[in-house]
Amino acid sequence: MMKILQVTPFFKPLWESGGVARVAYDISRNLHENGHEITVYTTNRSIYPNDLPTNRVTCVDGMNVYYFENLRKYIPSMTPPVVPYRMPTVARREIAQFDVIHIHDHRTLLTVIASHYAMKHGVPYVLQAHGALPQDTGSTRMKRLFDLFWAKKVILGAEGVIALNETEAEHYRELGVDDDRIAIIPNGIDLAEYPDLPVRGNFRATWGIGDHAEIVLYLGRLDPTKGIDILIRSFAVVAREFDDAVLVLVGGNMGYDEGFKEQVRLLGLDDRVIFTGFVSKEDKMAAFTDADVFVTPSFTGFPITFLEACLCGTPIVTTGQGDLLTWIEDTVGYTTRYTPEALAGAIMHLLADDTLRARFGEKAKDLIRTKYNWQAIVREVEALYSDVAGRARGVASPGADTRSPTDA
Repeated sequence: MMKILQVTPFFKPLWESGGVARVAYDISRNLHENGHEITVYTTNRSIYPNDLPTNRVTCVDGMNVYYFENLRKYIPSMTPPVVPYRMPTVARREIAQFDVIHIHDHRTLLTVIASHYAMKHGVPYVLQAHGALPQDTGSTRMKRLFDLFWAKKVILGAEGVIALNETEAEHYRELGVDDDRIAIIPNGIDLAEYPDLPVRGNFRATWGIGDHAEIVLYLGRLDPTKGIDILIRSFAVVAREFDDAVLVLVGGNMGYDEGFKEQVRLLGLDDRVIFTGFVSKEDKMAAFTDADVFVTPSFTGFPITFLEACLCGTPIVTTGQGDLLTWIEDTVGYTTRYTPEALAGAIMHLLADDTLRARFGEKAKDLIRTKYNWQAIVREVEALYSDVAGRARGVASPGADTRSPTDA
C-alpha cells in the first residue's frame, strides 16, 4: 500500500466547481477503499459561503484533507483567485513522506507549490489536466501568462501524465511530453451512486411530453463553445422529418439563453424546443432515461454526462469538433461532422431505427458495467502510480529548480 497525496483546487463538498472536484474525490475515495493512505491538499474556494475547517487537517470519509484558505478572502479583487498562502508551510513539512503525488489541474498556484516541493524532495508526481491543456477557452490571456511562467515546467516535471483521450494525449506530446510518460485513462462513474434509475416516463410527464414523442436531449452548460447553435439548427432539419420530435436543452443559464431562445423563435421551433434550466440529479437521470438520443456537439476531456447516458442505455451523437472519444462510433452511437446537416443525419438515423437504438443502448450499459466504472479505472491509476514510483525510486527529478514563488 502507498502513501498518496492528491492535490486538487476543489474537493468534496464543493461540487459546484464542476468535474475536477468530482473526479478527484472519486479517485481518492476508491484508492482509500483499496487500502492506500490518502491525503488531500485543496482549497475552500466556493461561490457559496461555507464553514469548512481551513489550514489544518480534517477527516473526510477516512481521508486526511487540508482545505487551505485563500488570500482572496482578504483581498477580494486580487487575481489569480486561488492563493493558498498556508500551503507552503505544510508542503515543506510533509511532502517528502509521500510515495507519489497526483496533481489535478496545471494552472493554479496550488499546482506550482506542490510540484516545486515534489521536485525538491524527489517525490514523483502524476499530472492530470482534465481536458484543460488548450488555451483557446476561458480567459486566454491569463492562461498564456500562467503557461509562460509555470505551466509547461509543471507538466514536463511530471513523471507521468494522465490524458482522458487520444486528443489530450496529442496535446501533451505537442508540449514535449514523451510517449512513455503518457497514460490514457478515462473518467468513470460510481455505480453505487445510481442504485435505482428513474421509472421511464417521469421526465415526460413533468414537462408535458407525449409518450410517443421522440426526445433529442442535450444536457450540460448552455454555452456557445458546446455547439448549441449547431444543435438547434440541426434540430430544425429533424423537426421537418419527425412531427413529434422535441429538443430538450437541460442546463443552467450561462448568460446565453436569450440568444439561443431567439434562434429557436426565428426558426419557428418555439413549441418544439424546451429549456428546462438547471435540474436536480434525480431529474437529470430521469431525462436520460426518457430520451431517445443524447447529443453533445462539442466537448473537451471526458464528460461524465456521456457515461450517465450510457448507464441509462441512451445512444449518443457527437462530433470531432473538440476532443474525440473513439469508443463511441458505431458502438454506443455516432461521431459525425460538425455541421447541422451531418448532426441531423445521425440523429434521424437513430430516431428511425428502434432496433439500432436498443442495440447501442445495451452495448452502452455493458461498457459501464465492465470498463467505465471507478473500480476498474482506479486499478489503471494504481498501475500508473506503481510505474512512476518505480522509475523514480531513489532518483531526484533532474534539473529541479529549488526556487518557489511562495518561498520566503
